[in-house]
Amino acid sequence: LVPVVFHKSANGVKVDPSAEKDCVDEGAKVELPFWLSQELYLRQAVSINVPACFNQKTRREIQADAANVDLRSRCPYFYEFGCKIAPIVGDRTIGKMLLSTFQMRYKDILTKAHTAAYAVASKFLAVLTKEETNLYEAAQSSMAAFKKWRIGGPRIQRASVLGRKRKPID
Repeated sequence: LVPVVFHKSANGVKVDPSAEKDCVDEGAKVELPFWLSQELYLRQAVSINVPACFNQKTRREIQADAANVDLRSRCPYFYEFGCKIAPIVGDRTIGKMLLSTFQMRYKDILTKAHTAAYAVASKFLAVLTKEETNLYEAAQSSMAAFKKWRIGGPRIQRASVLGRKRKPID
């Protein structure tokens, strides 16, 4: 959900199920799904504020120790959402924060993908975003394929055409 402020009043819209009337007044602050808020922003009906998952509290936690921050509970698609919301809200610091967060967590994700036991891994996966989980799984499958190859997987074989001798040209 994204916090928005309506610039125009809208009739026939029920944003809050507990509301008595089916309209939103000008200046109303409401949380809407990103897809809807983006469309309303493009139509200049709302202005979008920075979502809670990118607020100053989250940024301080990430700066202190990015590896231990539960980004999944804040936003399952933290990086993708950040890339989409940054140009809309006009906050240039979101991009820098996303980059530094990913850089700090990247090494830890790959290290744990190659070395962590199953019990530790399941606990670790619970705090990763969807993008980070995909990276973790790719690293695990890469390591498994390497181990399989090293133990005796398919080796490079000589092509059968290389063993034949050429016919002499008369």
